Amino acid sequence: MAPQQDIPVAANVLGTIGTIFWCVQTIPQIWTNWRTKKTEGLPGSMMYLWALCGVPFGAYNIVQCFNYPLQVQPQVFMALCLVNWCQILLYGSQWVLWKVVGIGLVNAVTFAGVEATLIITLQPAYNSGNSTGVFIVGIIANILLAVGLLPPYGEIWKRRGRVLGINFLFLFMDWLGAFFSLLSLAAQKDFDVTGGAMYIVCLLLESGIFLSHTIWLFRTRRLRQEAASRGKTFDDIMAEHEEQGLTFEFSERKFSRKIKKQENDMEMGATERNGGSGGQTLEHSTVTANPQDNRGRAT
Repeated sequence: MAPQQDIPVAANVLGTIGTIFWCVQTIPQIWTNWRTKKTEGLPGSMMYLWALCGVPFGAYNIVQCFNYPLQVQPQVFMALCLVNWCQILLYGSQWVLWKVVGIGLVNAVTFAGVEATLIITLQPAYNSGNSTGVFIVGIIANILLAVGLLPPYGEIWKRRGRVLGINFLFLFMDWLGAFFSLLSLAAQKDFDVTGGAMYIVCLLLESGIFLSHTIWLFRTRRLRQEAASRGKTFDDIMAEHEEQGLTFEFSERKFSRKIKKQENDMEMGATERNGGSGGQTLEHSTVTANPQDNRGRAT
């Protein structure tokens, strides 16, 4: 597709709205991370892949001369995702602050350099009519964006549909940013399929996260009401069941490797106890039998 010319006003307005949402979308998540000093349930791989996605995403939009808001959008998106990723290292992985700042800056500079290289390399070829390189970069951006939204589904599976650690205001603003950006592309004279697919993937996967938590809220409504009447939370009830060794329908799933290891440890412990008891029984039997034999010989 040829570079965009004479961008309609509607495309610029819609793109600006989408960019505003994507410029501030992760601020609620950054605030939540800072306030709670916890990032449990927020996958670091999600934020890093999203930050990495900004590299081909930005190059793709700039080379094709999209409206200016859509050219700025990936840069801000990349920077804020890197901030979230650094918070996960700081609060979740307990890295020291200076290491977190250092690795964050190194990644930011590296991403900026790679994006600039892609733009300089792809622009001449694209202007001469060869769009293969730009198309490949757009596909890579789509893949990174989609894969980045998969780790939350692992956390959702673990918690049986519950979404934990992700700020829903952040998620909703991200959804709106993708929605208005998609409308912005539709308002241009030529709709870019690859760029549009990127926003559609984002909309679908984030809608799935909303739907999953909504279903979980419906399924646990009575349990949460009962807990509230007792002055407790859902997590308190779950912890009580775990402490008492009782089966709980909504308890967190454990990964199969961890379960297998725990089962093996239990089996080994049981074997050792049985072996020890068997040895004691055998020894006791031998000691008990000897006096009878001695009496028999004496008679």
